[in-house]
Amino acid sequence: MTDSRQLAKAFKALSNPNRLQIFLEIMQRRQMDSKDVCGCALTDFINSLNVGAPTVSHHIKELVNAELITVERNGKFITCYLNEAVCAQLKDFFATPERKA
Repeated sequence: MTDSRQLAKAFKALSNPNRLQIFLEIMQRRQMDSKDVCGCALTDFINSLNVGAPTVSHHIKELVNAELITVERNGKFITCYLNEAVCAQLKDFFATPERKA
């Protein structure tokens, strides 16, 4: 059973174009990597979005708060990973043909 509050948090976080782009880049990186887990560095997003580090940090924080991603800190470096459980919930949500409100 899917938690509707969790899905609402995820959809709200992904409604911002920059956050959606960050999330999609993490997903794409995971699919390209042959390992089970693959992360993206904060600098990857700064370069691809052409925005400053504080803005990217804010978007990362919102994705973490929505439980879409997790972060690993190593000194001043941050690596982002997909939260596979929430991704599975999203996948199930879109795969379900009938939903009750």
